[in-house]
Amino acid sequence: MKAFMDKDFLLETETARHLYHDYAAKMPLVDYHCHISPKEIYEDRRFESLAQVWLGGENPDGTYFGDHYKWRLMRSHGISEDYITGNKDGVERIEQFAQALEMAIGNPMYHWCNLELRQFFGYDKPLTPENAGEAAAFCGEKLREDPNMTVRGLIRQANVAMIGTTDDPIDSLEWHGKIAADPSIDVKVCPSFRPDKAININKPGFAAYIAQLAESVGKASLSTTEEICAALTERLEFFRKMGCRASDHGLDYIPFRPVSPEESDAALAKALGGGTVTTEEAEGYQTALLLHLGREYHRLHIAMQLHYSCLRNMNQRMYAKMGPDTGFDMIAQNTCGGAIAQLLSALDKTGQCPKTILYSLNPADNAQLGTLLGCFQSDELPGKIQHGSAWWFNDTKSGMEEQMKSLANLGLLGNFVGMLTDSRSFLSYARHDYFRRILCNLLGNWVENGEYPNHDGSLKKIVEGVCYNNAARYFEL
Repeated sequence: MKAFMDKDFLLETETARHLYHDYAAKMPLVDYHCHISPKEIYEDRRFESLAQVWLGGENPDGTYFGDHYKWRLMRSHGISEDYITGNKDGVERIEQFAQALEMAIGNPMYHWCNLELRQFFGYDKPLTPENAGEAAAFCGEKLREDPNMTVRGLIRQANVAMIGTTDDPIDSLEWHGKIAADPSIDVKVCPSFRPDKAININKPGFAAYIAQLAESVGKASLSTTEEICAALTERLEFFRKMGCRASDHGLDYIPFRPVSPEESDAALAKALGGGTVTTEEAEGYQTALLLHLGREYHRLHIAMQLHYSCLRNMNQRMYAKMGPDTGFDMIAQNTCGGAIAQLLSALDKTGQCPKTILYSLNPADNAQLGTLLGCFQSDELPGKIQHGSAWWFNDTKSGMEEQMKSLANLGLLGNFVGMLTDSRSFLSYARHDYFRRILCNLLGNWVENGEYPNHDGSLKKIVEGVCYNNAARYFEL
């Protein structure tokens, strides 16, 4: 029987072990999409307990911070919300979490948590209800006293070269500026442009947000699509000066419904006046903004990330109580692959298609995305159009394997920009190690099965590329 999570965890062949230990494990990380706080990086926050860094809690403004993956696990075990997002004693919260984790055989959370305990804390026992108190005390002491366990210390331990945060266009980027001016911070922290609130014309708060966008560019109001596009361009240029390498669009689905400026402006006027726009009206306005932003991304060398097929905040009672991003989302089924292709084609027609990374939360879309990529590649750089890493509910062992196999079957796995955490936790860098082991095992099995030659130079290039070099090239590091 193989030992639990030893140094060769998930590495089934000699080739896999060689590729991981000699190449993958040594590469820096590019975490090009996440939701961690640049303020906490600059201030070098120190967490007080394992419960705080893992489970989080309530912010002073009533919002919540923490890892909603873990919250969902605890809810699935019938644990009271008081221990999940409440203010119960930290050790008791970890003891409750350990009870749920014990049941999580086959869930990546089981692996992630134990990898985090080993990689960052040096705690090499599997977490159980019996040792949860001991683990909480051991990790809590290190978090409070070890100089390497501050936020910056955790980033250094994980060998992170670049972090792409997620930032609203109206953000002042104050903390990014302070990070850039601080020579003691050696990781590159880049803001990412997230204009969803300006695009979601049919969602609550749109009119109020447009007023804020106007204020951010020194305007009394923005009343036309052209004016909103100009405001977003002004903010995007500021983001680029502050080091922005990527945008991110988290849309329900990607529309493509070209309309005249007059039609887009009519829909905008209705929304700003408090009216309800139709689906068709919303899609016309959204398409106008996506086309404009796509051209600007190309001009400014900013990668466009499109995330879609998520149904968010489905438990209305808990959403009313806790707000968004608290663990009540699910996979959606959308058929917008054709619309994405039309969007990219319209941008490509004028030579303005940006670097693009596509993510569907529905794994049934893997093959469709794999074939879409090949329609819009160019000589600008290898892998200009990317099938993004297995995202959110798909970043399981099988989900990562399926995404990489699909990409390998239909495109070039060797040009893949690799893993991202999409996380709010500074311990989530262990997920990169999980991904790298899965990658090396996949390649090792192919080699030892005679499906790819045992040519070390080629394999080294592929592994180091997927782990770091491709992303460094793609995001112009």
